[in-house]
Amino acid sequence: MENTKKGISRARFLAGAAAVGVAGALLPATGARAAEATTSHRGLRRRGVVYTVGAGETPGTAFSAARMRRDIRVIRDDLHADTVDVTGDGVERLNATATEAAERGLHVWLQPTLGDAPERDILDHIAQTGRHAEGLRRQGASVDFSVGCEFWLFVPGIVPGENVLERIENLQNGTVDWAQMQRRLDRFTAKAAAVGRSVFHGRLSYAAAQDDKVDWNLFDVVGIDYYSSHPNSADYVRELKRYLRWGKPLAITEFGTCTYVGAPEAGGMGWGIVDYDKTPPEIKGDLVRSERTQADYLVELLDVFESMGLYAAMAFEFVTADAEHRPDNPRYDIDLASYAVTKPVKDRPGDPNSDWHWEPKEAFHAVALRWKCRDW
Repeated sequence: MENTKKGISRARFLAGAAAVGVAGALLPATGARAAEATTSHRGLRRRGVVYTVGAGETPGTAFSAARMRRDIRVIRDDLHADTVDVTGDGVERLNATATEAAERGLHVWLQPTLGDAPERDILDHIAQTGRHAEGLRRQGASVDFSVGCEFWLFVPGIVPGENVLERIENLQNGTVDWAQMQRRLDRFTAKAAAVGRSVFHGRLSYAAAQDDKVDWNLFDVVGIDYYSSHPNSADYVRELKRYLRWGKPLAITEFGTCTYVGAPEAGGMGWGIVDYDKTPPEIKGDLVRSERTQADYLVELLDVFESMGLYAAMAFEFVTADAEHRPDNPRYDIDLASYAVTKPVKDRPGDPNSDWHWEPKEAFHAVALRWKCRDW
């Protein structure tokens, strides 16, 4: 199921949500264990990319098992990633993608993100994918399991709003009872963690927004969707050290930026440059497309993560199928608002039913070169 309104898909909101944040202080530091977490090894342990399996908004961009299998091979062989964050919804396609990645020798970070569904359905979705992750683990695959992503955004009843857009609007407007929201978030997070523990016996995690208050005692790995922009590397290191206070491995479950000048400064709200009230949607303002801006940002952040020896970092994302690249018509070049390292190109530009393929952006090549040159 897609969280959509005016043509906006979940993939864009996975990137956008982190910018809103949830009020709340971080939990206390744990002293020496935190220091150990920053110095226990050299470089990133897991270098990966997010792969969203949810169906696209049109028949032409719907999930394809054949396309998925080709993409997983490219992630391993051409992008030189050793990890794939399999996320989205749909038990069958999540499990099939996780199996494909495991069989290709990749580390699997499996993260179901069913949204706008009854709570019992979301918990069952977690249980079914968690059982599959445990099965892969027992067969010898390298697997981490995340019970979800930013529950306040996707789980009804935590933040007022019928859908993702309305929840973000309420958060931005401040029309939220913050204490009540935190209690609801804590309650559901604890339920999801309990379900995850009951079916999966490897490392358990959750993907939180940067400012979320989370009881990380429930999990083995701290997971953060990270969309900051700072003038120098020291500022990133200073900010990220907050998340090492629990003495647990830190995974950057999403990071990235869009494909235009100024996008890093827009952070997780970089997708907001599209006017979805128009048919077809179009880019607002006179933005300058810049694949180099995106590539430089990703490489800068990877250098920071490597220097800190973090557990994992997953670039958001491999492909956003509905963000068509239109070099022939910049006003409709929706790929400007995409965080993906590839750009979708249609055989018939502008036709929602057209076949399509992706092409690598500069960010793809920059990340691939950086990872290829690393000491594995």
